[in-house]
Amino acid sequence: KVPVFPGCENSENVLNAKKCFSRGVQMHFMKKFNADLPNQLGLSRGRKKVFIGFKINKLGKVSEIIVKAPHPKIKEEVIAVMKKLPKVKPAVQGNKIVNIKYSIPFTLIVE
Repeated sequence: KVPVFPGCENSENVLNAKKCFSRGVQMHFMKKFNADLPNQLGLSRGRKKVFIGFKINKLGKVSEIIVKAPHPKIKEEVIAVMKKLPKVKPAVQGNKIVNIKYSIPFTLIVE
């Protein structure tokens, strides 16, 4: 069973739970990420890719956050936002609670 993001407890199946988890992370980012930051760093205009790798540990908390971003300040902001992710219900394999790795790519638009 995949980790369950708060509000996704009633997902009918694994696919819906995964989608709900991803949507939860995206909504968290939209609320917490400083959207003005990329435009304040002197980056060239256009789309910038950011990759986030992380684990949801056995306690349901985010750990081992790895970020690839076009600027160190964006990397810092992404890590700070990820650390504020709410606690989730951890993944279960068989009868055991397990760590699970995630990677999320997203695009920033610099104007």
